[in-house]
Amino acid sequence: MMKPNLFAVQEREAKLTKLGDSLQELERLVDFAALADAVDNATPRPSRERGGRPPFPTEVMVRILLIQQMFNLSDEQLEFQLLDRMSFQRFAGLRDASQIPDRTTVWTYKERLIKAGASETIFEAVNRQLAKHGYIARGGQMIDASIVQTPKQSLNKEEKSIVVEENAMPKGWSPSKRRQKDLDARWTKKHGKSCFGYKLSVNADKRCKLIRKVKISTASEHDTLHFEDVLDPANTSRDIHADKGYINFKREERLTNERYRMHIQRKGSKNKPLSEAQQRRNRRIASPRARVEHVFAGMAQLGGKMLRSIGLARATLHLNWKAATYNLRCLCYLKEERSSAF
Repeated sequence: MMKPNLFAVQEREAKLTKLGDSLQELERLVDFAALADAVDNATPRPSRERGGRPPFPTEVMVRILLIQQMFNLSDEQLEFQLLDRMSFQRFAGLRDASQIPDRTTVWTYKERLIKAGASETIFEAVNRQLAKHGYIARGGQMIDASIVQTPKQSLNKEEKSIVVEENAMPKGWSPSKRRQKDLDARWTKKHGKSCFGYKLSVNADKRCKLIRKVKISTASEHDTLHFEDVLDPANTSRDIHADKGYINFKREERLTNERYRMHIQRKGSKNKPLSEAQQRRNRRIASPRARVEHVFAGMAQLGGKMLRSIGLARATLHLNWKAATYNLRCLCYLKEERSSAF
């Protein structure tokens, strides 16, 4: 039996930092108080007129939700890891706390953000932090979309007709069944494969591959419908790169008149194949446009290709927090890359 060490916790934390705790790098770079203020402005804290246990500070909840997205944890696993992992406790400010937010607290807090219409707040607040570090949108913008899948729904022909065509809920469903059915997600095809879920459209700047705009919809909506929603007029370059799914000649003409430089790949057809010049143009666009795929690969590493939640409102919250987390992780990488260059 080893003798008790009064400084064991401090020694273990020092070793964690020495080995490289990514959360400590975030701690150093990010103003979490500012993120919490932005969330509080969008979602005022509940009144305590009726008494009860005081809610956890907003900054603690913001840190916890970022942990959840960074490590792709369910609410249940988040509760367990907060109880178990020293690095999580230190980052969330719960090292000496007698109470740890449980799964119900986390779920309730996210529902409060949704009801207040504050799903995009954290993403916008994180992008303001990026600007303070000097990472404004540069080099042009890359627009693309990705399918985010959800668990497939088992519906018979009659139920599918009511849900999809009438956009309603069948009357015979019990309350428990209603809670488990996603009425917003839709089917689509991607590279010939059927997918069920939602669509995440992003605008990333070409210089740093940081996400500047996001749009979440059902998977069945066509990519081109989101083009205007994710267009970023703040980018210092007028170049726009996109694949052949965004072809719209009237829009391209209008944006060209607004002095944008359009780099959108062309699509051939059976009766009208692409000319050699169009093929060369597509190849020129392919390389810079492909950089946006690195963004989706980074999101996939964070679990951004699958949702556990049900409904478009929760998907919007989840994917905005996921995009914010991706940007924060990129911030750490960019800062490390800059420091190693000197």
